[in-house]
Amino acid sequence: MPDQMEHTDPAKQALDQKNRPEHTRIIVHGIAASPGLVHGQVFVFERKTLEISQRIVAPEEAELEVERLQQAIQRSEKELTKILSFTEQKIGNSKARIFEAQIMILNDAVLIDQIIDRIRNTRFNAESAVHSEMTKFQQTLLNADEEYLRERADDIEDVKHRIIRNIQQQRLFSRFKGSAIVVAKNLSPADTILLSRNDVLGYATELGGITSHTALLSRSLKIPAVVGLHNISRDANTGDEMILDGYSGTTILRPNRNDIHNYQEKKRRYSLFEEKLVVLRDYPAETTDGERITLSANADMEEELDFVGFQGAEGIGLYRSESLLIGRDTFPNEDEQYEAYWLAAEKIFPHDVIIRVFDIGGDKVYPKMIEENNPFLGWRGIRILLDRPELFRTQLRAIFRASTKKNVKILLPMISGVSEISASINHINDVKEELRSKGIPFDEDIQVGAMIEVPSAAILSREIARMVDFMSIGTNDLIQYLLAVDRGNPTITKLFQEFHPAVLRMIQHTIDSGHKRNVPVGMCGEMAGDPIATILLVGMGIDSLSVVPAVLPEVKKIIRSISYRDAAKISRRALTMGTPEEVFNYLKRTLKTKLPDVPIG
Repeated sequence: MPDQMEHTDPAKQALDQKNRPEHTRIIVHGIAASPGLVHGQVFVFERKTLEISQRIVAPEEAELEVERLQQAIQRSEKELTKILSFTEQKIGNSKARIFEAQIMILNDAVLIDQIIDRIRNTRFNAESAVHSEMTKFQQTLLNADEEYLRERADDIEDVKHRIIRNIQQQRLFSRFKGSAIVVAKNLSPADTILLSRNDVLGYATELGGITSHTALLSRSLKIPAVVGLHNISRDANTGDEMILDGYSGTTILRPNRNDIHNYQEKKRRYSLFEEKLVVLRDYPAETTDGERITLSANADMEEELDFVGFQGAEGIGLYRSESLLIGRDTFPNEDEQYEAYWLAAEKIFPHDVIIRVFDIGGDKVYPKMIEENNPFLGWRGIRILLDRPELFRTQLRAIFRASTKKNVKILLPMISGVSEISASINHINDVKEELRSKGIPFDEDIQVGAMIEVPSAAILSREIARMVDFMSIGTNDLIQYLLAVDRGNPTITKLFQEFHPAVLRMIQHTIDSGHKRNVPVGMCGEMAGDPIATILLVGMGIDSLSVVPAVLPEVKKIIRSISYRDAAKISRRALTMGTPEEVFNYLKRTLKTKLPDVPIG
């Protein structure tokens, strides 16, 4: 295992810290990525910035640049193979597949040939060619609407950085003394794993989300983590004290005595709470008066499947099939898709797997991109699938073939009206007939549902409920479209409010519409996993919640600690309120009163 890590040398780090604030107590709120509560000293991790200058080499030197590239790729593969082996030993084979994916990128003949062609045709130096070609694909991911796809761009960035560093024969450094909370702008998968060889108390990063590699690996390593912390790497100094709360997503830099006292009390209380959660794993999400909620998990990668079961989920409520497109220039064929869907159905059996068909578009991963002025309102989701029936039917055949255990459901994304559902069902019926004629077994009674994430679909939810077996509310896009707020725009992030009265009333309308037709209504957006929203959603009558696996035990605990009757009263009162702040504060106070041991900050 190479005793190496990418960060600046101590002398440069000390110089950089002269410009950082000292002695000032700073509270920063981010995203809770891995549970836990820790207090310790900070180690500021900084990747060394590689200088990438573009230069034209002489014709006779072009092949030397190709050779530099190939040698760098070989060195990079050796490094990643060692990291892969270490990861397998530490947290198991399934989690190590992150690095198998990176090795596959290194062995992608199409990508490497494009880089070599660029060197030979333009005579650009090797590192410039790598940077240019790999950035193209990386940008496709970075432009994605869904956060987890944007975070997959980190894989490309990590491989790109590794190849360029090896082309330039840059040395790496490693290790820090003692125990520390690692603070960084961002951490690659390799950073997260290699740093864990030290005594890491927690991770605190500026970038990343709940589905980032930092979050996924931190949970597997059982290291508390908070991501999305604005300017934390700028404000922190190595050696500072920090309290990191992986439950509430809060960090306190340079805490005072009162902060430390509160930390110690929370630590004691959270430890007791976690002991109670373990006991609940095999119990249903059922209120004290017998109202049952199906509590399942969101998933998009094979390595998450085991964790889903470990957390006590009742299946996968949202399987993001577009994750199969990451790192590819073409769509996976029917057999490749079938294997992925069958594996999910097999591992989750006897529980259900709801497979969302490709939710792709101008702003998401799509091998054949088109230019759009406003991709958020453009060619995406079901619109693409209906325009590309061969793509849609290939995926449907793979899903049907994987449905023989009768635990697979189909979810249609980006529905805006009934005509799209009618057209989708026509394709579904045609595929069924095709499989019957070939004698290929499948679940004849497979259920089909619609995502309610466009305001028009929510308004028409009563009509939509006549045509589908279930509905699933995607709050991320629904809030974005309803409030006209780009949730990826940091300037207006504060306007993206899940407790906005208009959002709550639209959710209630959708649930009521489904129930009038005896159609169950679930939720799979981030709001579904927000503990502060749990009582509200139960009281609204939600039938199922699909959440990030890490928060599932906490949500289950809340559901099992309240009565449906009380939750209904609470939701009715919340729906009369006029501002998001009023709703949020009311729900937070209510949760604190009813379950004082729930760690919500």
